[in-house]
Parts: sequence; C-alpha cells; structure tokens
Amino acid sequence: MEMPAKNPIKSTETTFRIVEGLQALDGAGVSEIAAHTDLPRSTVHNYLSTLEQEEYVVNDDGQYEVGIRFLELGAYARNRRQIYEIAEPEVTGLAEETGELANLLIEEHGRGTYLQRARGEQAVQVEAHVGTRVSLHSTALGKSILAHLPESRVDEIIERHGLEPTTPRTVTDREELFDQLEEIRERGYALDDEERLEGLRCVAAPILSNEDRILGAVSVSGPSHRIRDEHFRKSLPKRVLETVNVIELNVTYS
Repeated sequence: MEMPAKNPIKSTETTFRIVEGLQALDGAGVSEIAAHTDLPRSTVHNYLSTLEQEEYVVNDDGQYEVGIRFLELGAYARNRRQIYEIAEPEVTGLAEETGELANLLIEEHGRGTYLQRARGEQAVQVEAHVGTRVSLHSTALGKSILAHLPESRVDEIIERHGLEPTTPRTVTDREELFDQLEEIRERGYALDDEERLEGLRCVAAPILSNEDRILGAVSVSGPSHRIRDEHFRKSLPKRVLETVNVIELNVTYS
C-alpha cells in the first residue's frame, strides 16, 4: 500500500486542498474556499492567485474555477496507459452493440478511476465522467479488480478507504465482500445490483494479463428495469466477457 510521504511539503498539500475544494464546490470565491478548507482567507487568496498565474484556475470576477489545463495532464496520464489504447475501440463497440453505457476502469491508490465511458443509443445519463474516482467495493468494475488482487492488498484498501455505503445495497461487511470476490473469481464476472446508484445495474469483467496481473475492468451499465433476469445474469455477462477476451488477446500480442 502507498506509504505516507516521509517529509510532506505543506504547501503542496495546501495547494491540492484548495484545488479539490474548488472541485467540490463547483467553483467558489475566496471566502467560500477559506471556509471549506478551514484556511485563512489571505492564504487562500495567495494560492489562488498563484494558480491563476500558472493557468491552473480561472478567475471570473472573483469566482474561481478549476482550469482546463488540468485536462492536458489527465489526458496525458490516460494516453500513457497501454490498456486505454487497446481497450478503447472494444469498449466503444460494446456500447454501440448493447445500446447502454460501457466503461473502462483501472485501480490507482486503492480507488477506481474511469478511463473511458462510451454511450450507446439508450445509455442513461449518470454523474460520473472520465477521471471520476469511485470506491472499488461499491461497483461491479471495482469488485472485478478486487477479486484479482492479493487478499493482503484488499485488506489494505479497506483499511485506508473503508467500506462506506453509497446506497442501501452497498456491501459494507468485509466477510460478505470476500465471499462475493470468491464468486467473481469462479464465474469470471461481477454484478452490481444498485450498489453504487439506485436504479442502476452493472455487469463487469476483469482484464488480466497473460501473467494473471489485473490491468483493469470493463462493464456495461443500465437501468434496472431494462437490465434484468436472463439479460442481467447471462446474455450481458457473455457479451462483456467476449469483449474482455478480445482486449486480453490484443494486450498479449501487442
């Protein structure tokens, strides 16, 4: 598990507190950020002015927002991932074929991050977007990944991030989670039955290297009234597994 920095730089920590505060508040003035971060107003103003100077935030008449320059860094980080380049056309095809929302997720620092979200004709609109980070235990994608991590690593993730519920159906008990992870390994795919968002179901499968190293996971999400019965437990898992198989072959021979 990631260890805390031996000698953390306070100014760096403060910078990210302020940037993340801007994100959480969806843009804000100096006073709002100061209250949100519990920092002096003068300190917040100095940091925001510096971030504006470096073009990482924008100032619209005293209202600060996260700047688009962060997108350059995020796009660079995503494009450096071989799995994104290989999986992107397959995930897009999965969305087109199913008509639903298809996703590619990876694990980093014990959380899941969406690298791709492809929309089919019937895809529902959800709040997550490329770059959104989610708890691994509350999604089919995340559980697919957890199922192929060492037990000690899963315990470290639980210790660090907990098992907080996002809906009444979220798994919040360690033993229940480990039982589910064993089932996922046996059948090859994971299910999310309204565990992250009420009314939304998801089917996901892990992407494994030829050394059985977990590279990420692919899923299809849709409303529970449309993804149900045989479609939820047989036909859709079969299609997701077929997509993952193609991705794994391309990873092996790329």
